[in-house]
Amino acid sequence: MRAAETTASTGTPAPPPGAFAPLRHRLFAVIWAATVLGNIGTFMRDVTSIWLVTDLSVSPAAVAMIQAAGTLPVFLLAIPAGVLSDILDRRRFLIAIQIGLAVVSAILAALAWTGTVSVVSLVALTFLGGVGAALMTPAWQAIVPELVPRPDLKGAVALNSLGINIARSIGPALGGLLLATLGAAAVYSIDILTYVVVGAALLWWRRDAGTDDGLREHFGGALRAALRYARASHELHRILWRAVLYFAFASAVWALLPIMSRQEIGGGPGFFGLMLGSVGAGAIAGAVGLPTVRARLGQDRLVLVASLVTAAATALLALTDSAVLGILVAFMLGSAWIAMLTTLNATMQGILPNWVRGRGLAIYITAFNGALAVGSVSWGSLAQSIGTDPTLLLAGAGLALAAALAHRAPLPSGEEDLTPSMHWPEPILAETVAQDRGPVMVTVTYRIRQTDRPAFLAALNRLSEERRRDGAYAWGVSEDAVDPERVVEWFFVESWAEHLRQHQRVSQADAAIQLEARHFHQGSQEPTVQHLLALNPRRSAALTSVH
Repeated sequence: MRAAETTASTGTPAPPPGAFAPLRHRLFAVIWAATVLGNIGTFMRDVTSIWLVTDLSVSPAAVAMIQAAGTLPVFLLAIPAGVLSDILDRRRFLIAIQIGLAVVSAILAALAWTGTVSVVSLVALTFLGGVGAALMTPAWQAIVPELVPRPDLKGAVALNSLGINIARSIGPALGGLLLATLGAAAVYSIDILTYVVVGAALLWWRRDAGTDDGLREHFGGALRAALRYARASHELHRILWRAVLYFAFASAVWALLPIMSRQEIGGGPGFFGLMLGSVGAGAIAGAVGLPTVRARLGQDRLVLVASLVTAAATALLALTDSAVLGILVAFMLGSAWIAMLTTLNATMQGILPNWVRGRGLAIYITAFNGALAVGSVSWGSLAQSIGTDPTLLLAGAGLALAAALAHRAPLPSGEEDLTPSMHWPEPILAETVAQDRGPVMVTVTYRIRQTDRPAFLAALNRLSEERRRDGAYAWGVSEDAVDPERVVEWFFVESWAEHLRQHQRVSQADAAIQLEARHFHQGSQEPTVQHLLALNPRRSAALTSVH
């Protein structure tokens, strides 16, 4: 944990930044406000579509289909969307999605105005809206570090979560009111205006597009690079496992909350809505108080407390039939949920360099939603067999135990400097190398004293993770049989272009690890670096015979 900052005048610890501190940055404030408005419009659109389906069909399957149509694209498209957010200009990508979503709502408005709306059209257009949301989510999250300085990153992530809960609290109620007074066509038309506002905010943002150096990634290569990064990053693994454990157990309360509300507490649909409202209120209160709580507890104890509060809320729902206590428990659940969600998301933002941020966040989103989906189905099936109360007690106990065990493996701090170091020199070439040529074998030759070898290999082991994260698909270290002090580190990259991208991906934190390894190198010269390009013997022989 970093030492607390102190005020210059008194030397006392400086108070943590307030929950709304990121809003002092004008760019973030404008885009955040536009996003809240856009999410309100989306919730208005969705509640209108669901209501229209109930008018058109009495089948529960029809309602279930429209719910699935809105959420299924997240499972199908999260990772491809993350790839696109990293290889395309994020600002332009988001503007294009706003235009597409506005077209979807325009078609819905036209169908509602002419009275030709049907279940099939509602499901199809809701699916398209879900596609837009799935494509947009990684890109929205990935732009946050571009809108605020690093010290305000966690606060900005918390504010984004707060904005979603504000929209969730306002959107459905406002949509229902406008639907009753103005009709479906008017609600869809208002939703179009919200996309115009979001698009205008993005147009106002003068984002630095960077220079085109000819190394722009293509979809297939970018996807492989993301999978290599995810496979090699131990920090990413720790966050994903914590997320999967938490959401798999916590999904029980979300899956069974409607049953608890109706059968155990005996409430009607109005009471269920009140419980959901209490969850939202708890989430808003949790987001506002989160900076202070995080400053007092630290990241890992905050995660532990949030997990234990969720576990306690899950167990209390099983033990009570009181409506008042049920609402209070829902408030607790919302506060713990937002604390956990925000902390994991902010930590993910902190460990991901910009070049892979959208893809890394997409992998997190997939794991998060997958754990919720699988957990919900599993807990629902178990409740069918042993009952709702025992299932919730089992889920609460399991979550508490998992949280206690996971606390032994701290989350990464997310405070390392991931800006590109650009300290690798340009390779010296005899002639121009085609960018698609490969694979490329890179060797780094060191001279290491026998007494330094254990410490050197330990440093090199840490360096291997960086090599793999940044593009190497194989890595190793060898010694010279004739001269044991001559140690060669080698790694393979799939193409010359991918190796050049490695030059741009090495961060300041990675440079420090490399410096640690090179500290053991003996001699006045730097370690020798060689680039070996693959040859195809058959092709070379064929060219020779032709000449």
